[in-house]
Amino acid sequence: METTTQNPPVNPSKIMQIGMGFWASKTLLTAVNMELFTHLAEKPVSGKEIQSKLGLHSRSLYDFLDTLVALGFLKRTGIKETAMYSNAEDANIFLDKNKLSYIGGILEMSNNRLYPFWNDLEEGLKTGLPQCETKNGGKPFFEAIYADPKKLNEFVHAMGGAQMGNFIAFAKGFDFSNYKTLCDIGGAGGNLSAHVAMNNHHMHCTSFDLPPVAPIAKENMSILDLNDQVTIASGDFFTDDFPKADVITMGNVLHDWGKDDKRMLINKAYQALPNGGALVIIENIIDDNRSENAFGLMMSLNMLIETPEGYDFSASDFDELAKEAGFKSTTVMPLTGPTSAVIAIK
Repeated sequence: METTTQNPPVNPSKIMQIGMGFWASKTLLTAVNMELFTHLAEKPVSGKEIQSKLGLHSRSLYDFLDTLVALGFLKRTGIKETAMYSNAEDANIFLDKNKLSYIGGILEMSNNRLYPFWNDLEEGLKTGLPQCETKNGGKPFFEAIYADPKKLNEFVHAMGGAQMGNFIAFAKGFDFSNYKTLCDIGGAGGNLSAHVAMNNHHMHCTSFDLPPVAPIAKENMSILDLNDQVTIASGDFFTDDFPKADVITMGNVLHDWGKDDKRMLINKAYQALPNGGALVIIENIIDDNRSENAFGLMMSLNMLIETPEGYDFSASDFDELAKEAGFKSTTVMPLTGPTSAVIAIK
């Protein structure tokens, strides 16, 4: 007897889930912005206590909290007036502002800056122009951030938190046995250098960024007791030569710039490395088929929103520029989630 296999009927559930995805996104971002997860970090709390602490109206209190339960960010015993709420495990680790593992800074920035800018994605696609502060005559993002010490401090810590898992994976997974020195270009708070130093005690690292960042990075190294292993150096990676090192890293730097600037930065790295040295680029590397790493592709759309010429790239795109600069070979090292390191050997 012949059997036939029927394909499941086509339905619009995926379309609706993605199309209305901003509901879930805005619910989580709002909870982070109000520091809900920080308030719930120590013990379970009732809905009425949360209402009082956060200054919420009673109308949608339980809809808001129970949505976070359904999305998996909160746990609950009881229901409505008898309910006690606590953080889910991942929220407790990564969304409690009092923990070093906090990554909510990038989510706060997404809520307060990026969310409204993305409303103009269609205009950006039609004009090719950024849709951020510069659209209405404001200063470019980096210029504005580096001019304001408070905003710069928040930004540096947000970026460090967002990349922490990738930096740890790289520090533990990359073979440093043939190298002694590393320079992280655009090193911000020194997080990548710190993790490499902590996991590879023979390495001496330099974190290189603009002068306003230096006090933040130096404070971080003092807190971690890494002043002997990590040097904080100031300079402009556009106008200054890169410090010499056996390994040069860049984390989420290249995607901010157009092809000519990417080429220039890769060439500078080549000049600063010895033969056998390694250039390591940590980004949301797009798969060569451009069909799998959705986050990397959306990050590239975010570069349209944020920058005049920036875009994310594939391993083959990087290989082309690296070989053009003189590098002998390139490889890909998966890190966490959508992020990878592309590595070029001189």
